[in-house]
Amino acid sequence: MATIFNDYDTAAKWIAEAKQAVAFTGAGISVESGIPTFRGPDGLWSRYDPQVLDLGYFYAHPKDSWEVIREIFYDYMEKKPMPNAAHILLAQLEKDEIVKGIITQNIDGLHQKAGSRNVIQFHGTAQRLVCTQCRKKYDLRPGMLDTLPPLCESCGGLMKPDFIFFGEGIGPEEYQKSEELCKEADLLIIVGTTGEVMPASMIPYEARKAKVIEINPEPSRYTADKSDIFLQEKATVAAKELIRRLDNITPFHWMK
Repeated sequence: MATIFNDYDTAAKWIAEAKQAVAFTGAGISVESGIPTFRGPDGLWSRYDPQVLDLGYFYAHPKDSWEVIREIFYDYMEKKPMPNAAHILLAQLEKDEIVKGIITQNIDGLHQKAGSRNVIQFHGTAQRLVCTQCRKKYDLRPGMLDTLPPLCESCGGLMKPDFIFFGEGIGPEEYQKSEELCKEADLLIIVGTTGEVMPASMIPYEARKAKVIEINPEPSRYTADKSDIFLQEKATVAAKELIRRLDNITPFHWMK
């Protein structure tokens, strides 16, 4: 079936009828909350050397890496980025038992802040630190990054953010749960990802039984060979259009 462009009515109908929908999200869903993407002309890697997230470099130069990591991933937390309409749409669809889970490549925690409960953080989270020696994990709290590099309170080992670095494998539990969700899905909603980052980019192809709605400002690797409906728009704009149409189909109690 050829990809259909910008058919919001059919997309809303598919969402309302879904029994086992799954969302797969990337940086594009959070960029409108003020969180920059990594790639592209204005991405973080146009301003910073990505080697700070190379696992070997991190171990060899922990203080230098941590100084940049703190600036990229933690200084923005002081601005308290908030979920946007796209995060809220997915959270409400989960509350209404349409979306069964969200697989996100993002590490910002905005899905959880929006109210989503079943969130698979495929690349980990910035809201937690892990000791590289004893593997103890700590929820981030004020003052933990005042002295760099941070050290484990239990064993004194080097701490790193609990997200995936270059040269580090995806957690097997996250991968397995993502595959299982997609294999059972009757609808897959792709939001804000171009499908360039391996192995996350392969996860949507596990949704073999699902209809696919994609929301992206520009076509991605999924548009021609995976997506049934492509809504070519920013995540928040598309989300608001879908909410408007869903309100006409069934009486959802949308969070405003």
